[in-house]
Amino acid sequence: MKVAVVGATGMVGEVMLKVLAERNFPVTELIPVASEKSVGKEIEFKGKKYKVVGLQTAVDMKADIALFSAGGQTSLDWAPKFAAAGTTVIDNSSAWRMDPTKKLIVPEINAHELTPTDKIIANPNCSTIQMVMVLAPLHQKYNIKRVVVSTYQSITGTGVKAVQQLENEYAGIQGEMAYKYQIHRNAIPQCDVFEDNDYTKEEMKLVRETKKILSDNSIAVTATAVRIPVVGGHSETVNIEFTNDFDVTELRKILHHTNGVTVQDNTDTYTYPMPLYAEGKDDVFVGRIRRDESQPNTVNMWIVADNLRKGAATNTIQIAEYLVANKLV
Repeated sequence: MKVAVVGATGMVGEVMLKVLAERNFPVTELIPVASEKSVGKEIEFKGKKYKVVGLQTAVDMKADIALFSAGGQTSLDWAPKFAAAGTTVIDNSSAWRMDPTKKLIVPEINAHELTPTDKIIANPNCSTIQMVMVLAPLHQKYNIKRVVVSTYQSITGTGVKAVQQLENEYAGIQGEMAYKYQIHRNAIPQCDVFEDNDYTKEEMKLVRETKKILSDNSIAVTATAVRIPVVGGHSETVNIEFTNDFDVTELRKILHHTNGVTVQDNTDTYTYPMPLYAEGKDDVFVGRIRRDESQPNTVNMWIVADNLRKGAATNTIQIAEYLVANKLV
């Protein structure tokens, strides 16, 4: 399996290489790809050194699969060129997610939609992935009417520049700013740019992508996305209103038996998910599960996941694993 990693020197790209190695993905030839300024640099994968190549060189090398994490514009410009050369692209940017001709995939939920003709496959937004992993089994059982979500998002979602900003602020150093404001000892109620409706792009991704992944436009979603000075992962408080009533014990049991979800929910032992402990793990963690006492058929919960792993790299590689296992590449 000839595998290209586009954006190999970036934060998600580095995690992709790590996850490919950890999961023993059948890589026979690795093609690390990055922007011109990184061409010629060496990266290590499974004890071997590989030289970073440019995008056109990578297209010409005709990989079986290309894992993209190099930003939306790069994906728009280059994914079709890779696809035209016969490579199946799995893209981690927002470029193709809402394109009606492209599949938006969380393998545990809707990988069955994939066919050999899908040459550009979209990986959902990190905060959407962890939420729908929990929503999907509950929607099947109780039918979701409305979701109210507030996110508390790691600076790693912004990239290396944001991590550097926080480290500088810890150390009292003036440096380059990834955000308009100080992030140390702060919470910034803005992830990404504002749209015309005064919601940010990140908030609207949660709205639009949830409906597409769950194949149900009737689900009402409203979101507030907040950036906090945390490194380990994204956290979300999620309020879910169902059409049908539920038993909390049964609901917990459904989540407990959901592949890729770990329930951490015991108030007696102060057990609940936290980004500190989610970091480096592939599961989505859910806890603080309790009935909303203000209205019927509604539950509150707290969902945490490592945004660079299940929120990005791991989900992308799970899609690739599904393609290989089902002979779709």
